[in-house]
Amino acid sequence: MRRMSGEPRNSRIQREVVQLILDRKLQPGAPLPTEAELMEDLGISRNSVREALKALQALDIVEIRHGYGTYVGRASLTPLADGLTFRTLARHEDDADALAEILQVREVLEEGLIHRVSAILTEPELDRLEAVVNRMEEAGRAGRPFPELDREFHELLYASLGNELVPQLLGAFWTVFHRVAGARGRPDDPTPGVTVRRHRDIVTALRAHDVAGAQRAMAGHFRGIEARAAQESRGVGRRSGGR
Repeated sequence: MRRMSGEPRNSRIQREVVQLILDRKLQPGAPLPTEAELMEDLGISRNSVREALKALQALDIVEIRHGYGTYVGRASLTPLADGLTFRTLARHEDDADALAEILQVREVLEEGLIHRVSAILTEPELDRLEAVVNRMEEAGRAGRPFPELDREFHELLYASLGNELVPQLLGAFWTVFHRVAGARGRPDDPTPGVTVRRHRDIVTALRAHDVAGAQRAMAGHFRGIEARAAQESRGVGRRSGGR
């Protein structure tokens, strides 16, 4: 494929390094050719190689281990989470709306995923989900926050799909929302009792093979978080205005 004449040189070199990785079928953790070999293979200078590798490291496509060499990275979604966090925090005047966008994307993903997973969840898997909900309830009664249990529930819910991208993608959106909620001083969930009830409703509906009910419970979970974040945002605005 011919490159467009307007393509920046650095972008072209990065793309060529990526193509080299793909052509050689190098797996995550595999060593890349040395700088000298890349210079020869791509016909570029040492500085150009280093600039390209640094840019690809920021994308988690390569991993530079100083003193050891450069290796194929995990290509995780960490750069996506970092970029979304910055994008959301940068929207100073649309704070509640920016948080709502993150939640809406997660809601759409999970409502679709729960429809798919409902047909294959086993009773032992549902028992494990209920056990997580019970731990949430215990934490709530003890006055302890339980965001990690919430995350564990959602990851466990879709584990049987066998799709490695699902927990990574959901985890990226989870990370962004909790980073932003923490930075803004927003509550990241409704009251513990409400959170526990909504997760328990999801499990109950799945046990009854009530897919629509599970989707409604999931939607209620996200709408509750969104509504509370919006209310808190309006409250912060009123206090800052001295009303």
